[in-house]
Amino acid sequence: MLKSVTFCLFFSLCSCLSFAQKASTWPADLPWWKRNNLRVIQTNLPAYEAATLNADSLLKDLEACSANTLLINAGGIMAFYPTKLPFHYTNPYMKGNMLGDVVARCHQKGIKVIVRFDFSRVHESIFKAHPDWCYISPKGERIINTDMYVVSINAPYVQECAFKIIEEVIDNYPIDGIFLNMPGYQVNNPYEGKYHGIDQNEADKKRFAQYSNGLSLPVEENKADPVFQKYLAFKKFTVEDWSERLHTLVKSKNEQIAICTYMDRFVDIIRHESQTNSLPYWPYSASDNVGNAINSFPNHIISNSSIQQISFQSRYNAVEPEEVSIRLYENIANGSGLDISMMGDMRGYEDERNYGVIKKIYAHHKKYEPYFGNYKSVAKIAVVAPGAWPSGNPMQEYRGIQLMLREAHLPFDIIEDAQIEHLAAKIKGYKVVILPDITYLSKTAIEALKEAVKQGVQLIATNQTMFDNPAALQELFGAKIINKDHEGSGFYLAPDNKEVFKRFAQQKMVFWKFNLGLYDFSGTDQRLLPILSKGRPGPPEIIGGHDPTGYFAMGMKQHARSKAVLLPINLGKLYYLHGYEEHKNILLDALNLVYPEAGELIQTNAHERVEVILKEYTKNIPGNRNKSVSDGLILHLVNITGFSGNTYFAPLPIANLSFRIQTPFKPSKVFSMVNKEPVVYSWKNGVLELKLSKLADFEGIVIDK
Repeated sequence: MLKSVTFCLFFSLCSCLSFAQKASTWPADLPWWKRNNLRVIQTNLPAYEAATLNADSLLKDLEACSANTLLINAGGIMAFYPTKLPFHYTNPYMKGNMLGDVVARCHQKGIKVIVRFDFSRVHESIFKAHPDWCYISPKGERIINTDMYVVSINAPYVQECAFKIIEEVIDNYPIDGIFLNMPGYQVNNPYEGKYHGIDQNEADKKRFAQYSNGLSLPVEENKADPVFQKYLAFKKFTVEDWSERLHTLVKSKNEQIAICTYMDRFVDIIRHESQTNSLPYWPYSASDNVGNAINSFPNHIISNSSIQQISFQSRYNAVEPEEVSIRLYENIANGSGLDISMMGDMRGYEDERNYGVIKKIYAHHKKYEPYFGNYKSVAKIAVVAPGAWPSGNPMQEYRGIQLMLREAHLPFDIIEDAQIEHLAAKIKGYKVVILPDITYLSKTAIEALKEAVKQGVQLIATNQTMFDNPAALQELFGAKIINKDHEGSGFYLAPDNKEVFKRFAQQKMVFWKFNLGLYDFSGTDQRLLPILSKGRPGPPEIIGGHDPTGYFAMGMKQHARSKAVLLPINLGKLYYLHGYEEHKNILLDALNLVYPEAGELIQTNAHERVEVILKEYTKNIPGNRNKSVSDGLILHLVNITGFSGNTYFAPLPIANLSFRIQTPFKPSKVFSMVNKEPVVYSWKNGVLELKLSKLADFEGIVIDK
């Protein structure tokens, strides 16, 4: 009898998949990228490869990888087509009409072509004719890479010539999209790791004076300087003005041409990048990037690119296949398509170790395409990100908080700090909002958080969050700053309240390092984690001390319908860099204090380095275009056990995983994407229990209504 049931379920599954794959006729009025089924391969061509690139062999490689979109060079730094524009430097290696041949052959096979423009630099010959078009530092320096000069965004090349170059390409080739590399202001030479300073081009000076009613362009980046704050607003205005003009041009030519870049205004596809260029490595890069963009900009399509190269200085050496695998699986599990960026054509590639991974995961996405790209979050926790490309201390704090939650298998969304004011209604829908070292929030964003607290949303903030807004810090958290930059090395925290710090039954003191803010918590309702002073340094015979300082590392303010917890300490940074679980346990206990139900959505025996991503899904097929009711849930599992900190090894196979998932509907079937077989489960009173006998590198468990 059991075999019969299994056969029926398997037959039903196969029929469902067959039907889903055949239902591929999308409405003609729907922009092609809105399907959110991208499988992008970018060939970042060095100039010399234009001499040998063959459209037929490129097409065969794309088909072998199940790619449906090619991203390839067109113009800007140099033209990869026979341009007629005098200010557009032509690739000296180019033969014939390479770009035209590639577009034609791809379209014959239904592959979309996005062409790449980079208007950040011009060839030396252009610079010599028009030095006024290019960047100049406060010291009078140019930014140069061999024979390419960085341009000024407000000078004629970007403001006028760039539009003519794009128009020439659109008028001559039936492209499907344009991608803008390195848009905006260039003050760094990223290829050499050198900062040069605010652009002092005369065009920038003139336009800033017009914008600011006569102010002089600042010469240094100082956030405390009101002129620099005005300059930041100016940069945003000028970039968005250019982007809007581009959008108007492109859409006037063809509404079905997608605009793709790293920004969010006047674009159709937001691109992000998973890179490996600094330590410690971040195995959750793709989940981080996609989660940030997809929740912060819900009306956009997201494409997070796995960058093959190890660094700008080592472009011809790819990162490990296991790392690429994690990135690509995280992409599709979080709602992005697939996207990988390579140096050059796939033929004769200098490091082909990732080809097998790419083919495997791209084929998996193609096979199960209806089960990807149309997700809704089930998370009740939101983590606020310090921008789209965080760096420095805020990045470390933010990643450390993420790491704690991911290892505890607690689902959460990511929302960029600058988008809080635009997503006020969404913020009110969470149970907890975590602010890891989030400063410089706008007045509107602060008001959105205040309203959320009134609606019952709990807040947890760390380190120097809101230090620049003492009134908001006092109102929301009941705290006043005494010393926000207090060096904490050698101090201890005392988790002495065991009703709150239940994970510290065998521990009385927790060591500290990095920032340990000293705050006045007299406006709170509960003060926790007494700070113990530095002890006596020296040999074992004389150490000791560590007396109470009268300060606390945690304060909790009770609002009418919610709690707000402030931890003015580098909690996330300490865990991100050192990884002691006692610091993670502080956050988990604080979370339990304000939201005891946090761990009930998903309960599992999975290893901490199994990334658990649960999404509500609707089949991504034409018939569901306007469907408002989901088809069920998908439980994605990404096995990261092979990550050792400095190296990516093959993940360890894991056996006998169990899950308890809050599921309001009784499933009609539960099956594995990997082995295409039913999964044993039971359901009772809104809780689904299932078991997985083995996890290799990835699993997708579909839970259908």
